[in-house]
Amino acid sequence: MSCLEIYNKDMMKKKEGAEEEETRDGTVDYYGRPSIRSNSGRWVAGIIILVNQGLATLAFFGVGVNLVLFLTRVLQQNNADAANNVSKWTGTVYIFSLVGAFLSDSYWGRYKTCAIFQVIFVIGLSSLSLSSYMFLIRPRGCGDEVTPCGTHSTMEITMFYLSIYLIALGNGGYQPNIATFGADQFDEEHPKEGYSKIAFFSYFYLALNLGSLFSNTILGYFEDEGMWALGFWASTGSAILALILFLVGTPRYRNFKPTGNPLSRFCQVLVAATKKSSMEAPLRGREEMYDEDRQGKNASGDTGRRIVHTEEFKFLDRAAYITARDLDDKKQGGVNPWRLCPVTQVEEVKCILRLMPIWLCTIIYSVVFTQMASLFVEQGAAMKTTVSDFKIPPASMSSFDILSVALFIFIYRRVLEPLANRFKKKDGTKGITELHRMGIGLVIAILAMVAAGVVECFRLKYADKSCTHCDGSSSLSIFWQVPQYSLIGASEVFMYVGQLEFFNAQTPDGLKSFGSALCMMSMSMGNFVSSLLVTMVVKISTEDHMPGWIPRNLNKGHLDRFYFLLAALTSIDLVVYIACARWYKCIKLEAKDEMQDMMSDDENDTDSDDYEEPMKDSRV
Repeated sequence: MSCLEIYNKDMMKKKEGAEEEETRDGTVDYYGRPSIRSNSGRWVAGIIILVNQGLATLAFFGVGVNLVLFLTRVLQQNNADAANNVSKWTGTVYIFSLVGAFLSDSYWGRYKTCAIFQVIFVIGLSSLSLSSYMFLIRPRGCGDEVTPCGTHSTMEITMFYLSIYLIALGNGGYQPNIATFGADQFDEEHPKEGYSKIAFFSYFYLALNLGSLFSNTILGYFEDEGMWALGFWASTGSAILALILFLVGTPRYRNFKPTGNPLSRFCQVLVAATKKSSMEAPLRGREEMYDEDRQGKNASGDTGRRIVHTEEFKFLDRAAYITARDLDDKKQGGVNPWRLCPVTQVEEVKCILRLMPIWLCTIIYSVVFTQMASLFVEQGAAMKTTVSDFKIPPASMSSFDILSVALFIFIYRRVLEPLANRFKKKDGTKGITELHRMGIGLVIAILAMVAAGVVECFRLKYADKSCTHCDGSSSLSIFWQVPQYSLIGASEVFMYVGQLEFFNAQTPDGLKSFGSALCMMSMSMGNFVSSLLVTMVVKISTEDHMPGWIPRNLNKGHLDRFYFLLAALTSIDLVVYIACARWYKCIKLEAKDEMQDMMSDDENDTDSDDYEEPMKDSRV
């Protein structure tokens, strides 16, 4: 073998080694270069993002957990107005999550979107802390249960609302992107990293709960005692630390490039399919449909991955049928995207349509979940809340939910998942899929509602029904609520963690943040449906001058019946969910090297061959 041949062979090996080091999912570094596996992403970047999420959650709930008390004690609002203002504020957070997801997927990318909205978050918290310290907390020490605060000017009230809505904008735009950005740090086409990507979502939800645990207990205690400025400044410091930590990890992050406006891509498919509604299907299926990858381009955001063609929603396939007019457009300078769309773009629309029934089924679960912050607290307040001389705040019982989340994440990751993987199907698919886990979450939610209803039956049995102010009117200990809080926590691990994994895995590469936003919108819709359901129940159950199921004095009502109603509705939802899950077809991506082989084979064909050959059997 000659020296030249040896040299060329060595160079080929080095080139192959360099190529192997690059990630296979199409991620790039901060400068737009292909990510190198050995020095980017993985758990180094993942842990940075997990700690960032924990600190940001602490900061957010440090404001949100006692916001209703701040409005009543400091701004002197009545209970109804305060509750409505908090509901509007919470709903705005979820609306802004769609804004953040849209900007991330379309224009900015996830890294830039997370950084910008975290800066807005810090500005809002700083403004709230300053305004509270300088002129809202007047006189000093007011805002506890004893000392009322004075009146405030219009400018001061405006400053307060501007601050909290900046917080809503910052957290809402950041939240759906940080979960997806963390998952981006693991290459799902690499066996070990693919497993780590699945594990990341469990640890992400754990970080979120640990952050809220600290704010619900420590910061919540200080704020309840009237030390509002201290609580807000602690939240601000936590947010600043989270932002700094996030920026420090910049050189290590893997990034997906934004893919352009998904709304226009969605509409283009619908319009193109409608324009060709009278066209007959090609005889050779996808082989005769327009595919940008044959032209060296990619419709799914330059990630190098195409979506495999599916048979559902065949009407949409017409958007990819090539007509004589499309050939004329090609010759005159380019394809009209409102008449001809590539197959992968069509499949993106199909993916979103297939997700909708599953997403709708998660809303009823969110209705159950929201009871933990409302009716569970009211139920606990009417129970025995004292242990010796210590009074247990009813809202603090949510700590058992958080502890349950931590426990069941550990049980699932270390016990259930390894056990289930021993019984993998013959085709290599894992034993417990995300759809299975969400179904299990619904079952546990039903048990939680039944447990809450049974506890309420016993609370009523030991209650003093003649009381006027009924806090603590039942001799039944508040610790009997532990099972229902623990069951809700267990259901979260299966439902919400499974939901995060499912929507991230089943959305196209260019819509990952939108998938995370769907999870937040499920919670938002759950709040809305819960409010509507309570209103309907109160209206119907108070006819004929009856006290109703949920009166102001719970000892004269039947809260247990409302819990059993939720259990029944969730059971019906479970049946519908099972039907939708059996119908659902998972997204399938063509492997990157398969695509490259196909594209290299196509290099021997001319553009006219790729474009005109299918027209032999196509008719307008």
